[in-house]
Amino acid sequence: MFLDYFALGMLFFVAFVLFYGIIAIHDIPYEIAKKRNHPHQDAIHYAGWVSLFTLHVLWPFLWIWATLWREDRGWGFTQIQNEQNELHHEVLQLSQKVEQLSEKLTELEHRHAHHSPSASSGNPPPRPQKPQQGDER
Repeated sequence: MFLDYFALGMLFFVAFVLFYGIIAIHDIPYEIAKKRNHPHQDAIHYAGWVSLFTLHVLWPFLWIWATLWREDRGWGFTQIQNEQNELHHEVLQLSQKVEQLSEKLTELEHRHAHHSPSASSGNPPPRPQKPQQGDER
């Protein structure tokens, strides 16, 4: 008779440990999110409870979702955004430099056209002659 009660007690104990153990395991993603100060920690907690009733299908995804966030770098896209901002700034600087150089070139061409002696006579400037065959210099 003692063994019957002992077996019944062990059965209740194992059921109790399994029940609360599964709940504790499903709270791991929420605990990770809370520790990392995740902005969606409440959603992760509720999804953990939903996962209990959906045969634990969501649980691995909740673990991943909770570990993606880090308070020091967020989702991890700020470095990419900073690099894009730096590249955009460099492109703007280079565009301004190209604009300045093309204005300078236009000004120099304009000055050269007004000050060259051939421009006043109407004759085109002389072209350099091509070397003749056999004339190797």
